[in-house]
Amino acid sequence: MPKGRPNSMNHYGVLLNELGLDETFLTPLREKYLQPLTALLYPDCGGSCLDSHKAFVVKYALREDLDLHTHYDNAEVTLNVCLGKEFTEGSLYFAEFRQDAKPVPSYLEVEHLLFYGLFHRGGQLHGALPIASGERRNLIIWMRSSAVRNHLCPMCNRQPDLVEADGFGDGFTGVLEGSPPGTTDICSVT
Repeated sequence: MPKGRPNSMNHYGVLLNELGLDETFLTPLREKYLQPLTALLYPDCGGSCLDSHKAFVVKYALREDLDLHTHYDNAEVTLNVCLGKEFTEGSLYFAEFRQDAKPVPSYLEVEHLLFYGLFHRGGQLHGALPIASGERRNLIIWMRSSAVRNHLCPMCNRQPDLVEADGFGDGFTGVLEGSPPGTTDICSVT
């Protein structure tokens, strides 16, 4: 795996759009297979109208990234799939939502098993405990809903100021030309 920085927290991994996998693999995967599941599991946070994503693979190994501290994702729904290799320890842990964070959070620990995936809300506090040996790689897909984030940025909790961007632009969309003010080309939030 080439050494890169797939996000602001992990030091080792690769962005999958840089490998040309967005239109050929990730968009069809999100639209045809993942969104029907997220629509059932997460209707209250945009699960039925996920219209963009950011996907990357992260690597955990000794003398590299061993763990990932408590954080929340820039996503409405996240899929985390353990791709391998062989490793010990390194469970994932989950707490409450960032809006409901307590001074002393309570955590639920989940063993991350090879070739299994976990869905969770992006705003849920979570992290990865240190691996003790071996190497683990995870496919992470942050799925985003412009219907949700056009009204409230999930990172700063304010109404966003939209600017032109290449690609998915972190999941925000602009107002369509010729549309009545206040409308965008998105599904509605319930």
